[in-house]
Amino acid sequence: ATAGAVFQGCFRNPLVEPYILGISSGAAFGAAMGIVYSSFFLSIQLSAFIFGSLAVAMAYFLARVRKETPIVTLILAGVIIGSIFSAMVSILKYIATDAALREIVFWLMGGFYYATWGDVRLLAPIMIPCFLIMWALGWKLNILSMGDDEARALGVNPEKYKFILITLATLVTSLAVSTVGIIAWVGLMMPHATRMMLGPDHRYVIPASAMLGGSYLLVCDTMARTLTSSEIPVGIITSILGAPYLFYLLRTRGKAMLG
Repeated sequence: ATAGAVFQGCFRNPLVEPYILGISSGAAFGAAMGIVYSSFFLSIQLSAFIFGSLAVAMAYFLARVRKETPIVTLILAGVIIGSIFSAMVSILKYIATDAALREIVFWLMGGFYYATWGDVRLLAPIMIPCFLIMWALGWKLNILSMGDDEARALGVNPEKYKFILITLATLVTSLAVSTVGIIAWVGLMMPHATRMMLGPDHRYVIPASAMLGGSYLLVCDTMARTLTSSEIPVGIITSILGAPYLFYLLRTRGKAMLG
């Protein structure tokens, strides 16, 4: 959710979400490789993190032209890289055994069934400092969301701070995806809901998005564990609830969201 707020501010687009640069496709390929070729990879989570980060790095350097990274070019590069990794995931699904294919599908749906407190202890020392830095740069993000020319006029180097913020948001997203799989809609919805309540100031949007995203996932995970006798992947619940909610926001509060 925090990464979604950062990406939307950097790209000045309310429909951008953390997976736009190919993180999800790269992480999915890494996880699939770890599942299909388990003897060559130490950990599914580590493999997903490495390939998720690699996908974003490839998109960023593919889009870089004359020491600048135009936003439109960066998004197009992310789509290209994401498509390549998605195709490679399909290849791995085709050659996987039935047991490995089932595990890949469950991972792609997203869920907390494999997460442990050990994962929390491992990720917290990295994710908490990343979150605090993004929060501290919230006022810079306010300036970046005004446009590159306005940022330069106010003495802010847009390329430098975009790189820092996108890198931190990518790191946070890659770590989360590598641990629990792909859980859709949270990074797109929560910043919108937060802006409706608190306004567009990223100094408040970033921490509030984190709290709202965590609360939303608690509700969805509780539903996933209690609706049926077996646990439903939480990614399915977030998608079922998220799509109608976003449609409602677009119909009723479209101008407020875009503001």
